[in-house]
Amino acid sequence: MSRARIRLAATGVLLSALAVGTLPAAAYAAPTPAAATTARHPQHPHQQADTIRRIPLQGAVNVRDIGGYRTLLGGQVRQGLVYRSDALGKLTDADLTTVSGLGLTKVVDFRIPMEQQYDGTDRLPAGLTSTSRQVSDRGLYGFLVGAIATGDPVKQEQMLGGGRAEAYMREVYRTFVTNPDSRAQFATTLREIADGKQGPLLYHCTSGKDRTGWLSYVLLRALAVPQATAEQDYLASNTFRAAYDAQVRAGLKQSGRMQDPDLLIPLQEVRQDYLDSATAQLEADYGGFYGYLTDGLGLDLRTLAKLQVKLVRS
Repeated sequence: MSRARIRLAATGVLLSALAVGTLPAAAYAAPTPAAATTARHPQHPHQQADTIRRIPLQGAVNVRDIGGYRTLLGGQVRQGLVYRSDALGKLTDADLTTVSGLGLTKVVDFRIPMEQQYDGTDRLPAGLTSTSRQVSDRGLYGFLVGAIATGDPVKQEQMLGGGRAEAYMREVYRTFVTNPDSRAQFATTLREIADGKQGPLLYHCTSGKDRTGWLSYVLLRALAVPQATAEQDYLASNTFRAAYDAQVRAGLKQSGRMQDPDLLIPLQEVRQDYLDSATAQLEADYGGFYGYLTDGLGLDLRTLAKLQVKLVRS
């Protein structure tokens, strides 16, 4: 039997197990903790498994290759094929050289028009333009801008304090599952990633943490990366964004626009609680992760198998 057929057969077993929930609990045990690392050459396949491969840039802080993670079938997600990032409008000339070296053939921008207006369009290497594929943030960006614009500490506390910012974020995550337009945009991107003719692809939103973080979590789980590892990848945005976000808060306090900029922290961070809101929603709506992939996103078994064949190596 050819390697491709063996992989397809193994994928079939995995998908069947996902469908009936028979994967062993031990398969989801947390991996050995690994520090986030910066990939000197992001397409190198010989780095230690289960590390996070950040692409160091000056104009974006949360750019990563999703490859390198080990899977439940004993494979490893291929590097150099799928990248996730925050907004790319502030890339420097040096950044463009680095991004050019990734060999990208497609960039997908999940931002809504308001975000693009405030932060600018993507700055990309010559010959590459981004595809706008708007995913609703449930008004998060406008909510954030509006809270800051009031300049009123009392109003800002009323909008963001007392757990209200956290509750807002949980609702944003639930809409990733419940909003049919959002599901359609995520599904289209996953189908493109699965396409054997599609070259290296990058997707992003503004901060590269919520819409981008959710799709990355879904993709890694679909590739049979252990749940704990996919969660680790999601939560790593806090590490990569911490310094930049603290700088933003300091600037707002210094300018007098916010007396207590720490009110923004729940909006700036990713949290397990937010991710759990989305996964609880998919459990309620689709009975589990497999149901979300097939019924929620409309991905057939052939597409899920193509993802495995293309993105996972033995």
